[in-house]
Amino acid sequence: MPSLLFLDVEPSDRKVVLEKFPDATFAEGKISGAELIQACRDTEIISPFITTQFTRAVIEKLPKVKLIATRSVGYDHIDLEACIERGVLVSNVPDYGSHVIAEHVFALLLATIRHVHAGDAKVRSGTFDYHGLRGIALRGRTIGIVGTGKIGRKVARIAHGFGMKILAVDQCRNTEIEDLLGVRYVTIPELLKESDIVTLHIPGTKETEHIIDAKAFTLMKPGAVLVNTARGSLIDSHALLAALKKGTLHWALLDVLEHEQNFEENKELVSHPHVVTTPHIAFYADDSMRTMFNDCFRSIDQWIQGKVLDHQVRPLQVVCDLPEIKK
Repeated sequence: MPSLLFLDVEPSDRKVVLEKFPDATFAEGKISGAELIQACRDTEIISPFITTQFTRAVIEKLPKVKLIATRSVGYDHIDLEACIERGVLVSNVPDYGSHVIAEHVFALLLATIRHVHAGDAKVRSGTFDYHGLRGIALRGRTIGIVGTGKIGRKVARIAHGFGMKILAVDQCRNTEIEDLLGVRYVTIPELLKESDIVTLHIPGTKETEHIIDAKAFTLMKPGAVLVNTARGSLIDSHALLAALKKGTLHWALLDVLEHEQNFEENKELVSHPHVVTTPHIAFYADDSMRTMFNDCFRSIDQWIQGKVLDHQVRPLQVVCDLPEIKK
């Protein structure tokens, strides 16, 4: 049995790992840099989560690693190019919980616009009175979905059930949700101008960094709600805070933050009365965690058996050698 190290595993989940791989070991707490190298240097298979960064500097000092099986959809915490150069395979979990993330979007929305927390606090204080707690209905409102991948499509299905109008932005149209859910694809400026609620479901890349910036906030409807359960880098935090202070944005509902590793950078933002934050828990539900581990285990089993990995991460291959498109 090859050496196997799991990172970022809660004590309550270690039993699940050991039932499958009795010889697996675990790293304690959040580690990085030299400490991470020391923990992984004699290991062939490593299974991290998004909270551990496998940079080029780390990967180049791990001579024995053969497989990094991340228990996440995203793999931007792993330097894929460095892994390819050193012959290290990388696998992910393509869809362990798109439905629970979509559900969390509406958990944030409903709890906020229907004043659930404020209402509960009022009753606990001894005041059973609805005054001052008038909510906002979702039916008839326009939701703008930025990214119609697995999560975005599920958000559209839920929004359709609420009787909402649905706009979307993506590089590719999904005709199924157009036909079944009445989704209308538009440009980003159109989406920002017309949406009562904007929700983000795209990966965090160099191209998408600060896709919601100061200019974007000037385009948004007064009183709009912004939801981010994707990546913190999608929003310019300083521009977001400025929009909240001006009152041009009514609510920011955030499961992710731009500066998650430096809370001081987020302090003023998260303390704003019209910001609701959760600590990256959109993915964190019973069945999603079960699927996460099972799909990770499957990749490890396939590698041990010498099989092609179903969920191997490969760089996008684009060859531009077709005839030019002309009218």
